[in-house]
Amino acid sequence: MTAPLRAPFGQRLTDVVRARGPLCVGIDPHPSLLLAWDLDESPASLERFAMTAVEALAGEVAVLKPQSAFFEVYGSAGIAVLEKVIREAQQAGALVLLDVKRGDIGSTMTAYAMAYLDEHAPLAADAITVSPYLGYGSLAPAIGMAEQTGRGVFVLARTSNPEGAGLQQSIHGSGDSVAQYIVDSAAETNLDATPMGHVGVVAGATIRPGDLDFSRLNGPILAPGLGAQGATVRTLREVFGESLPNVLPTTSRDILRHGPTPDALRAAAHRVRDEVAELLRD
Repeated sequence: MTAPLRAPFGQRLTDVVRARGPLCVGIDPHPSLLLAWDLDESPASLERFAMTAVEALAGEVAVLKPQSAFFEVYGSAGIAVLEKVIREAQQAGALVLLDVKRGDIGSTMTAYAMAYLDEHAPLAADAITVSPYLGYGSLAPAIGMAEQTGRGVFVLARTSNPEGAGLQQSIHGSGDSVAQYIVDSAAETNLDATPMGHVGVVAGATIRPGDLDFSRLNGPILAPGLGAQGATVRTLREVFGESLPNVLPTTSRDILRHGPTPDALRAAAHRVRDEVAELLRD
């Protein structure tokens, strides 16, 4: 039997969070942030922005989450920068969660899985975000490849944008909300995994307490919405309750706005990370 390439994603995420604290920081080269850093919208500025964030944060936080779209807008030059971000962040010890939100069927979903989760792919990340709205079963190629290669997937369940509520809170054929069905489907995939499975869900830190039951998930919960979208560290306990130990809070602009100085970025990330760690201790 061939030995696994690396430990399962659930174990790897648990280990890095234990060592570095529970925080995911997005690398989102939004035009407004480039402007705030006195940079123009060019591939050279994109690289300077992104690699400054990597320099400041990849040795400090558990997870970095580059937003693929902000790199894709620069074409092949942007993708080259994204490859560099992934490679150098991983070399510094951070897990890289590539925010691509891919979702399709059959051979196309298989191709997406190969692009981001295959061992030899230039854009191979430690985990990716995926969209289940062509059916949770359509994600099987990505879920399967992630398991084989020690990587993970985070499935959109209850996102932090207000537009998502109409679809995600509608009633699924199971009788639960669509979002709860997605969480429960991920739970079935993660059944019996130790310390937790490789399929996480995305559930915004801005959702109402009690909207979702995560008690059977046995996987990580990526919680966007801190800072710019209005959620605070203190609201995490209200929203996630006893599932808080599996929550990976994520923030992007609230950290990145402190650039372009690496020390200032690092200090901002430390403040948020330490607040979350204190909440968990309480």
